[in-house]
Amino acid sequence: MATLAEIRAKLKEQESRTGGSDNRSGGDNAIYPFWNLKEGQTSTVRFLPDGDENNTFFWQERLMIKLPFAGIKGETDSRPVQVQVPCMEMYGETCPVLSEVRGWFKDPKLEDMGRKYWKKRSYVFQGFVTDNQIAEDQTPENPIRRFIIGPQIFQIIKGALMDPDMNELPTDYTAGVDFRIAKTSKGGYADYSTSNWARRERPLDESEYKAIEDHGLFNMSDYLPKKPEAVAVEVIKKMFEASVDGEAYDMEAFGQYFRPAGVRAATGDPVKATTPTPAPAAPATGMTAEAPVADAVAPAATEAAGDGNKAEDILAMIRSRQS
Repeated sequence: MATLAEIRAKLKEQESRTGGSDNRSGGDNAIYPFWNLKEGQTSTVRFLPDGDENNTFFWQERLMIKLPFAGIKGETDSRPVQVQVPCMEMYGETCPVLSEVRGWFKDPKLEDMGRKYWKKRSYVFQGFVTDNQIAEDQTPENPIRRFIIGPQIFQIIKGALMDPDMNELPTDYTAGVDFRIAKTSKGGYADYSTSNWARRERPLDESEYKAIEDHGLFNMSDYLPKKPEAVAVEVIKKMFEASVDGEAYDMEAFGQYFRPAGVRAATGDPVKATTPTPAPAAPATGMTAEAPVADAVAPAATEAAGDGNKAEDILAMIRSRQS
């Protein structure tokens, strides 16, 4: 698996390529809900390597786009709904939504609208919860949990990896370190800026080694959305256009591909969750890796000048730019 030097090199490469550094999944209690920490509480976790040895990092980046709709077509008392779709840039391809939205940031009057539809970053990790301050009703049999990490915590993780004083990978079984997720508040919102790495190394204990041996390590890429095929990409484009136009979500047109959270397909069949198969356990001495939705990271732009524009005016400006 990748060394610390290789991780640092790839992080630097990404920063130079992007011009700098740039979650909520529900229904699966394998995901550790650290966002349920109370203000002032801290839980400690230990990240593990990715089961995919071809992944340089011990995490996978996830890019999602939220499409808001006025409601559901045909339902009289329908409330506004939101559909999450994968950003095609996650697969190294052109995203039909971002291709349109990028141009909006050139116009101060469209910036706020652009941010609404911009991709949201989050990062999928796996590991142990070594000190749990959350009273969970039920914990999974497999103690290897998943973590959906937003940009604020990720920058802390990344910053330490780039620190020359860190000599070993934090995921190393014998010389790694734990990570403390600390929750405070700032401006009325949850704040995790005081989260930090433990100062002392801690080898995995016997029970943790056994969990890895018994359950194996999961491939983090298995927890990314499946890459949409061409017809689904076209559906994403049409959904985006309908969302911007202020239309209701059309179950008949889009339900086969993407649906609001908690809404079943027109057939009424429940959505069945699948559990990816873990990779074989890594050698014990090897040094190899709905949650809070990540913040939108839009292209550099100044704050929009005022928010008094009506939706119709914004749509008119967008269409004018298109023509």
